[in-house]
Amino acid sequence: MTSDTVPTLADALASGPLVLDGGMSNQLESAGHDLSDGLWSARLLAERPEAVTEAHLAYYEAGADVAITASYQATFEGFARHGISRERAAELLGLSVELAREATRQVKDVSRRLWVAASVGPYGAMLADGSEYRGRYGLTVAELEAFHRPRLEALAAAGPDVLALETVPDTEEAEALLRAVRGLGVPAWLSYTVAGDRTRAGQPLEEAFALAADVAEIVAVGVNCCAPEDVKGAAATAARVTGKPVVVYPNSGEAWDAGARAWTGRSTFTAEQVTGWERAGARLIGGCCRVGPEAITAIAEAVHGGSTV
Repeated sequence: MTSDTVPTLADALASGPLVLDGGMSNQLESAGHDLSDGLWSARLLAERPEAVTEAHLAYYEAGADVAITASYQATFEGFARHGISRERAAELLGLSVELAREATRQVKDVSRRLWVAASVGPYGAMLADGSEYRGRYGLTVAELEAFHRPRLEALAAAGPDVLALETVPDTEEAEALLRAVRGLGVPAWLSYTVAGDRTRAGQPLEEAFALAADVAEIVAVGVNCCAPEDVKGAAATAARVTGKPVVVYPNSGEAWDAGARAWTGRSTFTAEQVTGWERAGARLIGGCCRVGPEAITAIAEAVHGGSTV
């Protein structure tokens, strides 16, 4: 099914909740791929693109309605550090969208309506040092906008259904991203990484979500890459402050140790939590780090009553 024969994501959200995929990196690692360098999953766009399509397909077949591309850590600056030219980097950014689109064509049930979200990770993701969980990089809003705009343009040109402005740690970067998406002709969602009722940088979520309330390009707001326990309250705040559909896709509940580049703790993510998230306003529901296809199937059963549409 091609992108021009499906309703827009905003139209679909008006009809009911949709299921997002889970963590790209853990799905690739479970398939035996090494993601230990600074490009993380973006390295496979150049080296093993078929593996990226296979990961997307696993989530679509698990019940996801929306797949998020492997471009979270894909930036012109990050690629340049690994000797990849700007022209080639633009090709790889576009390829990330096409690989997800190819996965939609491989889904067995051709009647399903499926969407592709182009991942736009925060500035800190390019640094690959865990700073996306702190924010406030010492850059101005204008400098952050200049960093994000070229990548957004490259991704938008590839024709995704939506841009996923995700794992945003502070309001300064959110403001930059909201400026950068204007005029691209592609809708977007804005998703913060949070701790409790604040952004990772410590700003109140009411203030953070309010930035997106009147931005026409933003079709959903919410949280991702956070503890499952933080989702319900954040979702309710996002819905109340913006009046927009809410997107939520938390981590498993384990914690990332940036120094050791490893996850610690135990999973607290359960499909039973989904009902509470929906009641709080969530309309795009999935998982982030360490949430795999099995969990997405459980979410799809909770959201769609055991069927995918």
